[in-house]
Amino acid sequence: MLEKFRAFAAAALFITLATFIAGTAMAQSKGGTRIVCWKDKAGKVVGCGDRVPPEYEDNATKELDRRGVTRKTTESAEVEAKRAAEDSKLAKQKEESTKQREEDKRRATLERRQEEALLATFANEKEIDLKRDRDVEVVDRQITQLQAAQKNAAERAEDLRNRILEGEKAKKPVSDFLRDEAARADSDRIKFEKGAAAKEKEKEDVRKRYAHMKQRYNELRGTSAPAPTAAAAPAKK
Repeated sequence: MLEKFRAFAAAALFITLATFIAGTAMAQSKGGTRIVCWKDKAGKVVGCGDRVPPEYEDNATKELDRRGVTRKTTESAEVEAKRAAEDSKLAKQKEESTKQREEDKRRATLERRQEEALLATFANEKEIDLKRDRDVEVVDRQITQLQAAQKNAAERAEDLRNRILEGEKAKKPVSDFLRDEAARADSDRIKFEKGAAAKEKEKEDVRKRYAHMKQRYNELRGTSAPAPTAAAAPAKK
């Protein structure tokens, strides 16, 4: 019984809307040709007229001519906002994809140039080893200089601390200058110590870089070479 009532109500609403649209179309044929029908949130037509009521302005609409033929439709503000967000997302993805392709192309070009330079720079593996040894030697000299500076700073810091202690034991005033110098010498010691440690790391990086360079060189030349491994520390003399 309830289902029959609902069907009857739906049919009555359809007949009412159809009649209203037809009547509106006849009225518009005299003074104009624009008929607009507006929908509810569910997408169902709930009214027609020459203008959309304020409370339905954000809803979907369709525009009919005087014969009742649909000439134009609009989406609801909510649907348009979702569509705009989706379009923006797709545009961003396309832009990122384009940038990634360009970056991949740039990297491939750079890699090709580096490989060409590698083959043009060295005639054989021994030349690569000689260049590696020269670079390592430069870093070794820097390490030696930093270690010497560290030692000097440590000795100076110790001497200044002893002078401060002697003054304190003798109950003599110790100048701020002397304390500042001691602090500065200790700060220099730490700085040189960290610098030497960083250079040790740089030396290992140099060895690894040349090991990979030599492996790639052999691959480009079509010769076999063992995979690069951590270089063994040089024997102490």
